[in-house]
Amino acid sequence: MKIGNDAMIRNKTFLYSFLICMFLAAACNQNAEHIKFSGETMGTYYAITIGKADVKIQTIKASVDSVLKEVNTQMSTYLSKSVLSQFNKYRDTVWFKAPKELISVVEESKNIYEQSDGCFDITVGPLVNLWGFGPENRPETVPSDNEIIARKILIGSDKLLVDKSFLMIKKKIPELYCDLSAIAKGYGVDAVAKFLEQKGIKDYLVEIGGEVRTRGKNQFGEEWKVGISSVDGGTGIQRVIHLSGNSIATSGDYRNYFEENGIRYSHTIDPRTGKPINHKLVSVSVICKECMSADGYATAIMVLGPEEGLAFAEKLNLPVFIIVKKKDGFKEIMTESFKKYLK
Repeated sequence: MKIGNDAMIRNKTFLYSFLICMFLAAACNQNAEHIKFSGETMGTYYAITIGKADVKIQTIKASVDSVLKEVNTQMSTYLSKSVLSQFNKYRDTVWFKAPKELISVVEESKNIYEQSDGCFDITVGPLVNLWGFGPENRPETVPSDNEIIARKILIGSDKLLVDKSFLMIKKKIPELYCDLSAIAKGYGVDAVAKFLEQKGIKDYLVEIGGEVRTRGKNQFGEEWKVGISSVDGGTGIQRVIHLSGNSIATSGDYRNYFEENGIRYSHTIDPRTGKPINHKLVSVSVICKECMSADGYATAIMVLGPEEGLAFAEKLNLPVFIIVKKKDGFKEIMTESFKKYLK
């Protein structure tokens, strides 16, 4: 599972491709009345396009920055005083008071954890660190089975309890550590989108580090067009989808890894085995109403792999597009429910 800044790494090409499309579209329409602005957040940056509205760019941008700052204040593991960091430092097993926004993200994380039989796990950080993809340095040798077993004892979202009614969370073991990097960017997209809707804005596209949510129409009166990045190492686009009133998140496994003795070790850790995934699935794109759900499901399917992942998606009727590495290149596979977005 991705931890820390890897969401930025996995989506960089997707973001470049998407922004190129947006700017080219704007250049072709000198009369476009949409408002566009961007900024930095969560170790990456955001880009927002909204339809004609009686707002000033600087005013709306300042408000969006404030919304995203609040998300970081609650959910960042890089801010020592964030609510999540305080919870991680909390060495007790009694209830811990938390804001409703953090509670909702943890609750959805546990929901996906249970649906995926533990493949999506926000407590997997100790294993990610063991393999050198977190704050700890990369190990000089591949971790031993005993080291992996010792870390696995410390993980498991079943050890994390949520009380939605009283807005509290607690650990079953004091050492439990939570990282929301695999879902917080998606939540940030949702938070900004809901803020825009509260302001009466009916047409928008919100994107943070490759995670996207849309509503209404673009400047041409059409559904928004969003590019899914190719996985060949360039800046090309694999597919363009048409989206309105939904979100899309993409998880990839082709940029962050290390090699030892000719073996490639992915940054995506399977919580079930405690080891990097070793299948041929390299990219997953998931469409959902809420971007945080799409974000979490994309990671879960990335861990499950092509066969299990597709079966999981079909069971939940998720629109999913995956790219699998083959000997002679890459193969596209999609669920039936995804096809309608490829107009």
